[in-house]
Amino acid sequence: MRSNIQLALLPALACLWSVLPASAQKATQQVAMKIDVVAWGETIPGLSLKSGKGGETFTALAFRYSKPVAYTGPNVLEISQNSSTAQPSAPPPAITTPPPADTPAADAPAADAPAQLAAAIAAKRKDNPNLVALALLPSDSKHVTVLLAPATAGTFIAYVIDDDPAKLPLGRLRIHNLSPQFIAMRCNGTMLSKLHTKESVVVVPANGQVIYELAYQKDDDWVEQENNIATVRADEQAQLIVLQSGASFFTSTDGSRGGFLQTVVLRRSKNDLGTIAELDPATKAAVVARNLAQEAEAERKAHEKPAKPHE
Repeated sequence: MRSNIQLALLPALACLWSVLPASAQKATQQVAMKIDVVAWGETIPGLSLKSGKGGETFTALAFRYSKPVAYTGPNVLEISQNSSTAQPSAPPPAITTPPPADTPAADAPAADAPAQLAAAIAAKRKDNPNLVALALLPSDSKHVTVLLAPATAGTFIAYVIDDDPAKLPLGRLRIHNLSPQFIAMRCNGTMLSKLHTKESVVVVPANGQVIYELAYQKDDDWVEQENNIATVRADEQAQLIVLQSGASFFTSTDGSRGGFLQTVVLRRSKNDLGTIAELDPATKAAVVARNLAQEAEAERKAHEKPAKPHE
């Protein structure tokens, strides 16, 4: 007979299943891999993974990699946070239409996923009082990224990105649409793809660069968001994530926010698929300034009849 905890987990795991590819949607089993945990929003200190080897404490940086954590255990990953380091949860700045990806409504794989996950976490807290997130890991991968998006009551919704080198070779750029918008990408002058929420595509750079144009659909028209360049070295994995966030990472000192949508590039080097420091203030200010300029341009173009991206 199944325990109450297992029964409570079933709807939540069904939601976790929907975030992963079919190859990862298998019964609970043991896995061994390296995991990079990245904060979608503010830096998250005092985290640990429930592992057969014991969990070391680490910090998830805001949209940046830190040191990967070795993990051996069930493919239903439990992420805990030391209660002494947890910060009181505060909602991000509001975005009216559509809801921001930092809110449970937009982050959820299903409309009631936050409530289901909260119930599952509450049930498992009988054995693990510091549990704050659950994630379903692919059974055939050796390296993943887990993005932790803030949910309710100090918990997080986890997005799992399979970074096994066999699925994302070095020198390639993978583009993820984690925004609530239907987007279109033109890369190096060629229409590449139209991506719904949670869809992704891998791009081959030209001369170490991807010159991309991003547009999003609004009221049956296309609005051009930005034109930019992403550099991709031959010895790194690079992932461009399109999202909509109210996080302070994208907010300037005067309180203004940059862009209707935001873009972030995560880079992992060949050596252990390594460590990159958190952004320094000058670099972060440059990112914010760029986003503000993009927002002004997007607002200007919003008053015109936007052209559909060329096929």
